[in-house]
This record gives sequence, C-alpha cells and structure tokens, in this order.
Amino acid sequence: MSLPPLVIFGPSGVGKGTLINRLMRDLPDSFGFSVSHTTRAPRPGERDGKEYHFTTPDNFKNLISDRAFIEHAQFSGNFYGTSFQAVKDVAATGKRCILDIDAQGVQQVKQTPLQPVIVFISPPSIAALSQRLRGRATDSEEAIQRRLATARREIEYARQPDIFDYVIINDDLDRAYHKFKNIANGEMDARGDQMPLLDDWDGDL
Repeated sequence: MSLPPLVIFGPSGVGKGTLINRLMRDLPDSFGFSVSHTTRAPRPGERDGKEYHFTTPDNFKNLISDRAFIEHAQFSGNFYGTSFQAVKDVAATGKRCILDIDAQGVQQVKQTPLQPVIVFISPPSIAALSQRLRGRATDSEEAIQRRLATARREIEYARQPDIFDYVIINDDLDRAYHKFKNIANGEMDARGDQMPLLDDWDGDL
C-alpha cells in the first residue's frame, strides 16, 4: 500500500530543502518531488516540467477555476501552485510524493481529501533562525526582517492544535535528518520532537 503524500513546511532558512535533498539523494527510488506550476519566467537552466510547469496567468486562473490545485498562492506578482495531477504523477511511479509548501498551503491541503502526513521543521530558537538567514549573506536586512516576520506567523500557525503530525527541531542536521528519514519511510516507531517554546522573539533580531 502506498504511503500518503508527505507535506513539509517551516520558516525560510530552517533547512527544509537540505533535509529533502538529502532524502532524495539517499533514497531516489522511494520519493518523488511534486512539480509545481508558476507564472514566473524560467530562470537560466530551468526546464519546463522539471523545476516547474511554466504557464501564463490566464491559464493559471483557468486551472484555479477548474479546481486543479491542491494549494496555490501569489508571491511578488507571480502565482505558484501544486496540482492534484502533479501528486498523481509521482504516485504513479510508486514513489511517495513530497510537497514543500508554506503555512497558507498547509491550510488549503488540509481541506482536500489527500490526508497527507504533515511535518513542521522548526528552528531551535528565533535567534538561531536569524543567524542562519544572516549567514547566507544573500538578503538585505529589510528582506531578513520580512522573512523573520513571516517565520513568526508560520510558527504561530503551527502552534495551533492539530496542524501537524510531527515536528522536527533542526538544531543538529544529522539528528534532524535521522528523524525525518524515519518519518518519511513510515517507520512505525518514528518519533518527532516536542514543539519548542520559541519565545525569544523581540522583533529586532
């Protein structure tokens, strides 16, 4: 019997991509990543159907009207969405589908009949998340503050009852990956962490 889709969410900079990429590298025959639709233009090296299904705003809106998306959102003037067909395409290969989405997407997924396993990847503290974002040296201070504000909203959402099935605190990559791999494999004895308090937010980190 195939395992239900695995939904991963958590703040930017928490290490979701690192965990997913490591899992896909270690077990390429067991997991598949859903290919999302987007209305943004392809970046150099990106291929249609590989990184994204690139489409027009009008076609994207038609797909919304047709209820083709599990979840969709708009960022910086562009639409992004995960279609039911993308998940079916992965399932057809016999692999477990992984979805990396935000809190808004999680809210939408929970309204579908998919019944996914939802994993929240948490930083050990807001200060640690701030340090990781600054350590990237890719964003302006204004952008970092926006990401931290978004992180706070995602954490507050995750604290509500019955939002996720597992939480993993990414305080040590190897430890976090071991838990993530067990959960992804559907191990009966897989265990997550306890949701941290994350009460060190002061808005100026």
